[in-house]
Amino acid sequence: MARVVVTRRLPDGGLDPLLAAGHDVETNEADEPRSAEELRAAAADADAIVCLLTDRIDAAVLAAGAGRLRVVANVAVGFDNIDLGVAARAGVAVCNTPGVLDETVADLAFLLILAASRLASDAEVDLRDGAWPGLGILQYLGRDVHGATLGLVGYGRIARAVARRASGFGMQLLHHARHDTGNPGYVGDLDRLLAESDVVSLHVPLTPDTHHLLDARRLALLRPTAVLVNTARGPVVDEEALAVALERGALFAAGLDVYEHEPQVHPRLLAAPRTVLLPHIGSASQATRTRMARLACEGVVAVLAGERPRNLVTAEGAP
Repeated sequence: MARVVVTRRLPDGGLDPLLAAGHDVETNEADEPRSAEELRAAAADADAIVCLLTDRIDAAVLAAGAGRLRVVANVAVGFDNIDLGVAARAGVAVCNTPGVLDETVADLAFLLILAASRLASDAEVDLRDGAWPGLGILQYLGRDVHGATLGLVGYGRIARAVARRASGFGMQLLHHARHDTGNPGYVGDLDRLLAESDVVSLHVPLTPDTHHLLDARRLALLRPTAVLVNTARGPVVDEEALAVALERGALFAAGLDVYEHEPQVHPRLLAAPRTVLLPHIGSASQATRTRMARLACEGVVAVLAGERPRNLVTAEGAP
């Protein structure tokens, strides 16, 4: 029986694989983020950690678990909160939750495309505040989504799921990735894609190369009528530069579900016009979050049993 530390509460049923395997599971009933010191203390007494993106599993945490910790499972697709190089050198396997959240996040991305394009948040705020004077022909004039050109930055599973939804709206599709996908609509030059798209949706992982991928220079390439959507990672966009662009009317609107310094949001962005801002709920359906938790726990069970999990990111001996 191994000791598994779960850093936050998971949906009902999410822990079932661990419990069925008979492991000793320590949960966080308070459901509050653990401090760096608490994570280090937990790692020192654990064979496995099941964590969230908000948990920094850095070199210090991994060093604290040296000699015992065997696997870290992230209840997320991304794993930029885990030091993969240190984990590999320490022989600690890392698992994530690919595949199970693609359609749910794509739904949310398309919700943002629609809401931002049609100024839905602005209109709802006026309605709730009693500031709507009644129907007027010039009120809340948004941009049409049907027939528009959608530029996807990144072309993984979630981006392709967004593309399927866009086809139902008769949108023209472009996409950019590091390597030629061989699919229609591939644009090798990101700057060109930004300049030619009516809607830009971001679907890249956070790496040193994608940090502030959309900076002030690239934001200036967008059309004044363009809409920007980000459901990837907050630091992919320079939030202050985006706020400035919105203030100046350099782009039409933005829909965001992720931020540079979560849970804080840049105050200038909070005050910026024509924005739809959501609190990182891309995968937040009951069914999807439960599947994510179960997949992460299944990865832990496999590693502790000496097996190779299907959701392995890196493992002992990986470079």
